[in-house]
Amino acid sequence: MAHSEASFLRDTKSSSSQALAGQSLKNLTDVVSILPNSDIIGESHKRSFSYGLSANLKPQFDPLNRSELSQIVDQNKLLHTHAIPVMETLYEQIINTHNMVLLTDANGLIMHTMGDDDFLEKANKVALSPGVAWSEESKGTNAIGTAIAEQKPMMIHADEHFLRANQFLTCSAAPILDHKGKVIGVLDVTGDKRSVHKHTMALVRMSAQMIENQLFMATFQDAITLHFHSRPEFIGTLMEGIVSFNPSGRLLSANRVGLCQLDLSVAALQSHTFSSLFGLPISALFDHYRTSAPSFLTLCMNNGVRVFGRAVFRSHNSVFQNSVSQNDKPDNLVSATKVSEKGASSNVNENASLRPRGLRYLNTGDPQVSILIEKVQKVLGRDITILIEGETGTGKELLAQAIHKDSPRANGPFVAVNCASIPETLIESELFGYEDGAFTGARKKGNSGKILQANGGTLFLDEIGDMPLNLQSRLLRVLQERMVTPLGSTKSIAVNVELICATNCNLREMIAQGEFRKDLYYRLNGLVVKLPALRDRTDLEIIVEKILSFESSNISYSIAPEIMELFKKHSWPGNFRQLTSLLRTAIVMAGDDREIRREHLPDDFLEEIIAAKIEHIEAKKFTDIVDHSIKNDTNMDGVKILAIKKALEEHNGKVSAAARALGVSRNTIYRNMNLK
Repeated sequence: MAHSEASFLRDTKSSSSQALAGQSLKNLTDVVSILPNSDIIGESHKRSFSYGLSANLKPQFDPLNRSELSQIVDQNKLLHTHAIPVMETLYEQIINTHNMVLLTDANGLIMHTMGDDDFLEKANKVALSPGVAWSEESKGTNAIGTAIAEQKPMMIHADEHFLRANQFLTCSAAPILDHKGKVIGVLDVTGDKRSVHKHTMALVRMSAQMIENQLFMATFQDAITLHFHSRPEFIGTLMEGIVSFNPSGRLLSANRVGLCQLDLSVAALQSHTFSSLFGLPISALFDHYRTSAPSFLTLCMNNGVRVFGRAVFRSHNSVFQNSVSQNDKPDNLVSATKVSEKGASSNVNENASLRPRGLRYLNTGDPQVSILIEKVQKVLGRDITILIEGETGTGKELLAQAIHKDSPRANGPFVAVNCASIPETLIESELFGYEDGAFTGARKKGNSGKILQANGGTLFLDEIGDMPLNLQSRLLRVLQERMVTPLGSTKSIAVNVELICATNCNLREMIAQGEFRKDLYYRLNGLVVKLPALRDRTDLEIIVEKILSFESSNISYSIAPEIMELFKKHSWPGNFRQLTSLLRTAIVMAGDDREIRREHLPDDFLEEIIAAKIEHIEAKKFTDIVDHSIKNDTNMDGVKILAIKKALEEHNGKVSAAARALGVSRNTIYRNMNLK
């Protein structure tokens, strides 16, 4: 007879209650010797005796008066508010089965009941009503009181009740725990012992868990909350783990399922950070959610289990506003601030204005980028698909967002899909949507899909080269017919989207290898533009200045001249993503210093610099060999081939890396090694 949602998946011993139906237990000796959970029931009966109770005790009708009960309910307002809707749903599952649903406080005092009229009359005869306490001290062994005492779900059936007056009942109760693991109430279903059902306990535990999860979310209003599971389709269900942490990444608490998945207690959780639990710095989470519609984040827990995660940010806290621009907030990123009709937050942080919003903000002085932007501006609003090429981290999605914001569709949605990060089994349903019941695990009422969500706006397909071949044909048909047919449906829906695609692959090579459809490629390459790698840009100083301005809020930071020289000589394999992450770390390390120096840079970056210098020295040795051969008129071809072979070995066969090391073009290597 209790109210709780915290113990689901935690304790399975209560399933032994199925064996209790029909048992006639006469005394304490019978209880201890016969019942599968005799140790728990036996100990409870011993406690009942120690409280001075008698099995023949008549029910005590001493409920609190209306004013006193109202005060108790007010003291438990949060619990009461979140529990009532769940109780109503639970009651709908057991209606007309001679049962009732009860909610108590932490002491077992009944605060609210609902149930079948015929059974409520019987319940009133044993004081099973609001304002009456059902702790073990007052009623002896019973589901509510024993669940509180044992801090676990309990099913007390018939003769297991200590008081004979209550032995016509069968009761299933689950304690509700707060984020610290403390019992704050009990959820209970009580009925006639003849109506006992093996599924009742499971319903109570699941309902209690729903209440507990809602309380958990309500408790951490100014925190980041991560929802995670090893299977993405379980995120958003009772099977998901939930963990909250502050902006710096310190763990605050986790729900019961989260603790089980992490294999940690609430106390042990306090010593962890987001990084120590999931193997990523907190900045990586912010980076992931700077995209317009990020997919699930892939994480690895400290126990080695790979999980998918979705974060919820609360924007009451200004730290979050600095970390994630409200204008860049995706649809599935929950905000506590009100949103205007256009979708922009009414509480946008001023620094968000420093983040590029249109094409002119991306034009920072590099000639290659200037030409690219000029080309893009000419096709805006002309229904010409744009294909953006470039290495990972060169800002392809940022360019796509800028194109959208300068286009006639700027007031429409911008929906981004990373084709590489969505599991192949889910990408079809993510893109095209599905009807209710289209497949196992599908959401009720179905899902509209990303293409329909982008209707009237822009659809950005990132990493288009990773889209499975069978879906490429479906996408081509959608682009040609402008119609989408969700999975499980026979109805096609008209759609009007502007398409922007991006890839870091060579699609022509993929076509030659049969990995990408030629007809889709020619449908996508209306205008092909290539973003230069960061190492090839001439506007590095301006880029660094803009990133520092955005990441450091109102504090002005500068880069020491010798560090800027290092930056200019570095190859930046991670491009903007690497530079932004490095500067964000350097700002934190610099603290009150306003100039970022070598000691503020991460060790892995400095190691990368040293490795690059060693590679440069080795490359110079090869060049010297070739120069020496030219001067001494030796076998030039043999020396060149030897140097090229050596460079390829040093760079694991990567032609581009070997060419850079030797200071020659890739064509030179291909020509001399007959690789073409």
